Amino acid sequence: MVYKIRIILDAEEDIFRDLEIEAHNTLEEFHNAITQAFGFLGNEMASFYTCDENWKQDEEIALFDMSESGSDVRLMNETFLEDVVTEDSPKMIYVYDFLNMWTFFVELADIVNKEDGQAYPNVLFSFGELPESPPERKFESENSAFDFDDTFENYDDLDFDENWN
Repeated sequence: MVYKIRIILDAEEDIFRDLEIEAHNTLEEFHNAITQAFGFLGNEMASFYTCDENWKQDEEIALFDMSESGSDVRLMNETFLEDVVTEDSPKMIYVYDFLNMWTFFVELADIVNKEDGQAYPNVLFSFGELPESPPERKFESENSAFDFDDTFENYDDLDFDENWN
């Protein structure tokens, strides 16, 4: 089986790639296809995250296990696309380069039969150019009334002793 998947950059502008990839490929092979489709060098850390229908992030599937204890982190080279992406669970989040946080929404669009003579993975459609730098992120809490900019401008109002050391 072949998955047709749309990978969308989390940005205001529409920037996406539609890929075909065999369902039995590993997430590491899928990661390589994504980096090539968007023109990344592919030499940065990356992770996929399972998520629900509202894109709420769940389990991490990492390129490498960076934990100190060799923990229970799932790895891309041990995880197959068909085991994570299904018709019942068609969405994932992909983050490339944790210093810059290139974030992508990954969604299964269709499952088709493999075509004889067709090489996979295959870029079906490319829309938009990747910007020089990743889109800026505004990290806000739904319930937060705390304004960091205002607080740091009013440094004297902070509740601690300036000469603490």
